[in-house]
Amino acid sequence: MDLNVGDIVRLKKAHPCGNTEFKIMRTGMDFRIECLKCGHQTWITRAKLERNIKKILTAENSQGISD
Repeated sequence: MDLNVGDIVRLKKAHPCGNTEFKIMRTGMDFRIECLKCGHQTWITRAKLERNIKKILTAENSQGISD
């Protein structure tokens, strides 16, 4: 699965604040994601994140940069 910094993902399980949408802040073996409602950041493994993604809402960095 191709995930990049800046992508917004909707997860199957909600954050304790009730939100299911998160922004990817850092990629690698572990991801840092930020809740879009309360701003809390957390670390999650790649395998767990990919398993829990319901939908990728935006992919800001997948589009080429035009001059």
